[in-house]
Amino acid sequence: MDDLTLVRDHTIYACVMGSRAFGLATEASDTDRRGVYLAPTPLFWRFDKPPAHVEGPRDEEFSWELERFCELALRANPNVLECLHSPLVERATPLGEELLSLRGAFLSRRAHTSFSRYAASQHGKLLADVRVHGAPRWKHAMHLLRLLGSGRDLLRTGRLTIDAGPDRERLLAVRRGELTWDEVNAWMARLTEQAEAALSTTSLPEDPDRARVEDFLLRARRTSAR
Repeated sequence: MDDLTLVRDHTIYACVMGSRAFGLATEASDTDRRGVYLAPTPLFWRFDKPPAHVEGPRDEEFSWELERFCELALRANPNVLECLHSPLVERATPLGEELLSLRGAFLSRRAHTSFSRYAASQHGKLLADVRVHGAPRWKHAMHLLRLLGSGRDLLRTGRLTIDAGPDRERLLAVRRGELTWDEVNAWMARLTEQAEAALSTTSLPEDPDRARVEDFLLRARRTSAR
């Protein structure tokens, strides 16, 4: 079975991500698709295991095998966690619906560390652009601001919301380069400070519910082995 067949025939969950899911799309925006496939269990009985992820078959499409997806979500990987909260779901089988029902099981205070590390990495890239070109890539700056706001609100509310919400117009202004880098950088710093403050009072548990997720994965594997 080739990699693309796994995506075509065994996807349990698929959604649209990126600007379209965040409420920040423009006429020029691509359609970024993300998905989760369940590789048939017998494929794991061979020496050559099925792939942990697959690109395609469509442009801007990327999918994870269920186990890999769960591993990353338990680590609070921002990109993976946000996939479970997309408002634009294109496919959800019964197993996909059960995966969605586990959204809360993946959420924990680990998100503060993972979101912060990811944000720091992206911020470093923006600073490099400023040093070399005199300005950041504004689209990337916009997306980093949205992510920082999403991470802060997760700590404040215990819920992950990926829509830009009331910040939409200002974020789009960032994308158009209508704010200065100093203004954008100061906004990022405020969001980071607010997330730090929210950590001390968050209702999120210390760790995700690994046992609940593992129970789901085992049942999915058994179902696929029949």
